[in-house]
Amino acid sequence: GKVAIQKEDLQKYHNRDTWFQLQHVDADSEVQGKVHLELRLSEVITDTGVVCHKLATRVLECQGLPIVNGQCDPYATVTLAGPSRQVLHIEELPSEAKKTKVKKKTNNPHFDEVFYFEVTRPSSYNKKSHFDIEDVDEVDKMEIRVDLWNASNLKFGDEFLGELRLPLKFLRQSSSYEAWYFLQPRDNGNKSLKPDDLGSLRLNVVYTEDHVFSSDYYSPLRDLLLKSADVEVICLHCLLLVSKGVFVCAFTLGFLSPFTTSFISIYYQFITKRLNYRKLFTSRDPNTIFRGNSLTSKCIDETMKLAGMHYLQVTLKPIIDEICQVHKPCEIDPVKLKDGENLENNRENLRQYVDRIFTVITKSGVSCPTVMCDIFFSLRESAAKRFQGDLDVRYTAVSSFIFLRFFAPAILSPNLFQLTPHHPDPQTSRTLTLISKTIQTLGSLSKSKSANFKESYMATFYDYFNEQKYADAVKNFLDLISSSGRKDHKSIEQPILLKEGFMIKRAQGRKRFGMKNFKKRWFRLTNHEFTYQKSKGDHPLCSIPIENILAVERLEEESFKMKNMFQVIQPERRVLYIQANNCVEAKDWIDILTKVSQCNKKRLTVYHPSAYLNGHWLCCKATADNTPGCTPCTGGLPANIQLDIDGDRETERIYSLFNLYMPKLEKMQEACGSKSVYDGPEEEEYSTFIIDDPKETYKTLKLIIEGVGTLEQEHAQYKRDKFKKTKYGSQEHPIGDKSFQTYIRQQSEISAHSI
Repeated sequence: GKVAIQKEDLQKYHNRDTWFQLQHVDADSEVQGKVHLELRLSEVITDTGVVCHKLATRVLECQGLPIVNGQCDPYATVTLAGPSRQVLHIEELPSEAKKTKVKKKTNNPHFDEVFYFEVTRPSSYNKKSHFDIEDVDEVDKMEIRVDLWNASNLKFGDEFLGELRLPLKFLRQSSSYEAWYFLQPRDNGNKSLKPDDLGSLRLNVVYTEDHVFSSDYYSPLRDLLLKSADVEVICLHCLLLVSKGVFVCAFTLGFLSPFTTSFISIYYQFITKRLNYRKLFTSRDPNTIFRGNSLTSKCIDETMKLAGMHYLQVTLKPIIDEICQVHKPCEIDPVKLKDGENLENNRENLRQYVDRIFTVITKSGVSCPTVMCDIFFSLRESAAKRFQGDLDVRYTAVSSFIFLRFFAPAILSPNLFQLTPHHPDPQTSRTLTLISKTIQTLGSLSKSKSANFKESYMATFYDYFNEQKYADAVKNFLDLISSSGRKDHKSIEQPILLKEGFMIKRAQGRKRFGMKNFKKRWFRLTNHEFTYQKSKGDHPLCSIPIENILAVERLEEESFKMKNMFQVIQPERRVLYIQANNCVEAKDWIDILTKVSQCNKKRLTVYHPSAYLNGHWLCCKATADNTPGCTPCTGGLPANIQLDIDGDRETERIYSLFNLYMPKLEKMQEACGSKSVYDGPEEEEYSTFIIDDPKETYKTLKLIIEGVGTLEQEHAQYKRDKFKKTKYGSQEHPIGDKSFQTYIRQQSEISAHSI
């Protein structure tokens, strides 16, 4: 059975459980698409004086036809149906339908074919009207039928795509009519089944339809949301407010989650400027920070989910796909083992999965999106200032988000993070649960690992990973993703070592007459600077501040006849040429140098892929050493993609939420007014909610209500204008079954009034 809901009825069932009766499924009732027809009824006088009524049916085109078994080769049949000749005194209608040509491999066919049908009456011509009074009833009983079919080579015959039945009585007022029509299911005639034969289905339908104006309509509301850049934040029940009262209202009225999602969708790029991270650390115990949900943590969660989707795709998706497809047994609970399964084999399968996912996560630091790194930088700095006696808090503050709120949930429910199309089957879901638990614990860096598990079998399994190398890998990963993003890198007390090792460098020519030879040096990269010295531990011979790295690109081999070379471009066109030990090392250095410097405001957009030798650039042959580059820079890492966000649509959704909760907004405004004027009693609904600054909240509420009211008036005016301009039968508003019957009734009333 099936449940079918008309589009115009979806809003009736929005966000509430409803029981729907199941209907029988019939292939002929599953139709979609629309057809464009032109009908013309005319009178022709023959040589003998007999009036011939001729109907011309023009099938122009169709749109949105269904694709059947991977193909759509549509054609149309046209038939004129009516009572027998004895009743209407008309010629016998053709027994076979007239057929268009088949259009191959398209579900939007263009036919533009005309078919003629004749109705002959033994009466003389009458100029007074198209029809005599007795003709009206005869024509009213006739109809034109258009059927759409998919030409099939199967032995079962062609597949039905939909039909359209039009009574000719609507041609009374106008002998010519052109319109678009929705295709309808086939009339099954005598099939009559009780609607309750198949039972019922309970559904919760969430239907959203956004009518979005141009950007200028949303300026007042958008400015109100962005106002937080110029005002001091307010702390309310330990919740950080992004602006004066806007988030207070969203939290109080109970739509914080959808509000935050839309807000972050628009303003995620400014999230680090809007949030006061110090307010997050309300707990006195550094081991319990971020255990609960707050407004700020919710904003960070939404930002990670929005900006980190591509990041998850390149890190977790390949392994998640393999786990879902291979179905290796990984159950390690002895009580849940299936017959024939071996506990040790299952542990080994699970260990391999955990080890692979852990490795790919801890090596993905250079792919972490910039906006996330910026947030982690602020978290790390704020946590270090709040808990100065705890050296590990700079790691746990970041891991609480990246592992606990990002990677672990994505592994546990990959369908919610667009890693899989559907929720995994029970066995795979169990495997992912065990992996998620282990990864979460590995990322937490807690000193008592086994105590983190309630189940003894998990504590036993975790012994595989109770080695220092795993903790070191986590710390290196957290160092990398939280070491870049802000211009002032030195705001953290101690520099963070990101990478070091021997490479060969070419002299930069700082001395006018020095030789530009190649020497082996020890290179060291921190979040502050990029240095090299003769040996590890020696005093640096050269130091390049991170903010002075304008680009990091590969160097073509022909420059010095050396492989695995790259260049670090600095101000005033100074370039440091470096050769790595192998191609893998070269890529690692390029990636991590690009990562830490990609927020520099003066980064180049073009560069020279070859060196400047013998008075000219080898790539473009330009002679001046300060000639701008001839090749576009690679532009950073794949994870730093531009998100396709419709800011106007998200602002419209915020308006819709406020408009939906307008009665509560007004009540809250009344409560703030009462409290700010004479400190009166609070409304019972807000008695447990402390309003620290009722005057400012009242002002914000007033601005919100005014802005929402203005937008509501614009929507109402648009609907009125649209209703006046709506033309039923146009391509945008095809005639459906119900609307066509309404049109017929209206035409009948007009005709009766005229008579």
